[in-house]
Formats: sequence, structure tokens, C-alpha cells
Amino acid sequence: MATMTLQRVLSLTFLAVGLAAAQPAHTVVIHAARVLDVDTGHLLTPGEVLVEGDRIRAIGGTVSHQAGAEILDLGDRTLLPGLIDAHVHLFLHPGAEDLQTVQESVPQRTLTAVLAARDDLMAGFTAERDMGTEGAGSADTAVRNAINQGLFPGPRLRISGNAIDIEGGHEDAIGFNPEQRVLPNATWANNAAQLVEVIRRQFKEGADFIKIYETGKDSFVNGHFSTPYQYTEAELVAAVHEAARVGKRVAVHATGELGALYAARAGVASIDHADQLSEETMRLMHEKQIFAVPTFTIQEFFADHAPTAAQQALERDLIVYHAQEFRKQLAAGVPIAVGSDVGPFPHGTQAHEFELLVKYGMSRVDAIRAGTVNGARLLGWADQIGALKAGYLADLVAVEGDPLQDIAALTHVTFVMKGGVVYRNGAVPK
Repeated sequence: MATMTLQRVLSLTFLAVGLAAAQPAHTVVIHAARVLDVDTGHLLTPGEVLVEGDRIRAIGGTVSHQAGAEILDLGDRTLLPGLIDAHVHLFLHPGAEDLQTVQESVPQRTLTAVLAARDDLMAGFTAERDMGTEGAGSADTAVRNAINQGLFPGPRLRISGNAIDIEGGHEDAIGFNPEQRVLPNATWANNAAQLVEVIRRQFKEGADFIKIYETGKDSFVNGHFSTPYQYTEAELVAAVHEAARVGKRVAVHATGELGALYAARAGVASIDHADQLSEETMRLMHEKQIFAVPTFTIQEFFADHAPTAAQQALERDLIVYHAQEFRKQLAAGVPIAVGSDVGPFPHGTQAHEFELLVKYGMSRVDAIRAGTVNGARLLGWADQIGALKAGYLADLVAVEGDPLQDIAALTHVTFVMKGGVVYRNGAVPK
């Protein structure tokens, strides 16, 4: 009897699974006044996107309106791919950055990160790269997994765990009483062997890629920018090779030379900040398709919130210098990806980075590409997200107005869909 009952339960279970699999995926037709093809820079006016389940099935002036399909009419809005921020810090928030890891527990910071991820998604960022937990270890693994499991709303995430730094380096609690043994905001590795050891541990704990601090502390005196490198070229090569062994990549914080050159020669995925790049570095980045991630928004934030007039003047001079270097990078064909360094300034406000990229030399369509197709390539999701194409994941956002005419439209996202699920559909609060 027990055997027969078990067989019946199993049969009913398999039947239920089969019926569920046979059910058609939820179908949605999204209509908007404009649909942007980021590859060509052309607008469909009007346009429609057909979504089945979590995938885009068709794009056109009109698409098939299947029986039972949900119709979402977005009216006078522009539909485009979900935005991608390739440099965020979910575990940071406005305030004294160097004290957050001292005063706030990892559980507290993890809860803050969950809320930050939600805010970024609601602002239209459907994918992000978390560039280090700033002392919270591998806690971003839990945040990424919880989002993937549908427990909390948030972007698709590539996470790095704690960043890696040398002792006495960029994130090593400089300025505190050494006798207090204040922990660094990154994990120490002082040579190639230690780099490999730390990288293996981070991958064990769930990291998708490795973030390394390659330069610092920066100096800008009388228009001259300089910054010491932290790892030799050989050490970076060892790190890149170890990550590549398991099919993963390395990103570096590198504001200038020689560190940026060593990183480019080693074959990293991106050079983040990139205030200063030599001609040889730019040539290698163009040749190897290594992305520069400029992070202008954080520079502007630091300038606007400098503690003294002298510091503010210095920060503003550095922005002018970086903008000049950025135009050289564009002329040299260095690939650019959007990254804001959000965290020290409020999450959900980082679309301002698009405005700054345009202000400092990019065309509007190229800035949009930097935050969609280029971001997808950098995050390892090319052919999955970053464009509105049949077969791609249904990550879409809509804005009021036309971002090809006014890039500031991207700071007013009113519709967010990720994986076919609508997370936002309404006007921007006034």
C-alpha cells in the first residue's frame, strides 16, 4: 500500500511539473512613443517590444499581439535597455567613509547594501558591478544570491568581495593610530604568491571577479598628476593568470601611470578612474579592448562636499585635468563603460554620470552605449543584456523625453523591467 501511495504521489508530482512546463510563459507587449536601438542609434517611432517570460521575443513598429497578452502602453516615453553601472559600492553610504567599517557591523552594512541595490534598480540600473565591499568581506555574495533567488529587488550583480591592497596602500586605514589595529577596507596581499592565495579564497567565497587597488595615494600639484603604483607588472600578470585559470577577470583601481600601464600590459578587464593614461596605455587598451571607467560623478561629489575652499579648488582642478585626459582617451579609441562609484553619494542618483560623460566629450548615443552594450561586455553578459534584441533578457527601462536630445532624461526613469518582471511603472515623484 505504501509503495502504491508513493507511486501515485510521484506520478501526480511529475504530472504537475509537466503541466507547469506546458503552460505558456506570460506575454507582455510594451508600447512606447519611442524605442531606442542602441547599436544604430535609431529610434522606432512609435515602437513595441514583445516579452515572453524573461526574454525579449520581438521588437518593431508593431509586434504580434497574442491572445491573452498583457498590453503596457507607456505613452510618450522612450524605451531602451536597462542601464548598467560598472562601478558601484553597495556597502557604502553618504557619510564618513573611513569610519563606516569601524562603526558599523557587517550585518548592518549588508542590510544597507540590500536597500542600496533596490534604489539602484528603481533608478533604472538593471545590472551592476560591485567594486569591493570596503571591509565587509564576501557579504556581497549573500546580497547577489538573495537577489537572484527573488528574495529582494535589485540589479543583476557581478561581485568582487573585498578588494585587494598592499599593506600601507590605498585602503589601509591610513591616518588612524597604528596601535589601535584598525582593519583595512581591503584584503592585504604584498606579493604574487599572496595575491594568488587571496584570489583563490575570494573565488571560494563567491566572487565573480577580482578588484585590485593598483595606485595611490594621488598627488596633483601645479597641474602635475602623479600616483605610485602598488603592484609590479609581474604581480598583476600573476593575478590575471590566476583569475583566467577559472574563467574570470581582474579590474583595477588605477588613476594614473605607471600603474595603469602595468595593468594594461597584464591584460585586466578594466582600468577604473583612469584620470591619467599614457599614449602607450591607451594604445594597449584600444588593442586589447580594456575598458576605462571614468567615474566623474564621485569626483564632482567630492568637489561639491569638500571640507575647505582649498580642497574644493583642488578637486575642481582635478576634474578639469581628468576631462582633458578623457577627451584624449576618446580620440585614442579607448572603450568606455559607465561607472559612477556610487556609495559615498546616494544610491539611485548615479545616472548623472551619463550627463558628465556628455559634458566632457562623448556624444549622447555613445554615452548611452557606454552604459548599456559596453557595460554588458565588461560584466561578461554580452548577447544577454545591454540591447533590445530578440533572445536577450527582458531588461528594459523607459524615460520621459528623448535621451538622444537630452541625456538628462536618463535621470528620470519611470519604468523598470528586469527579466520580464515590472518593478516600476509610474511618473517620477516631483
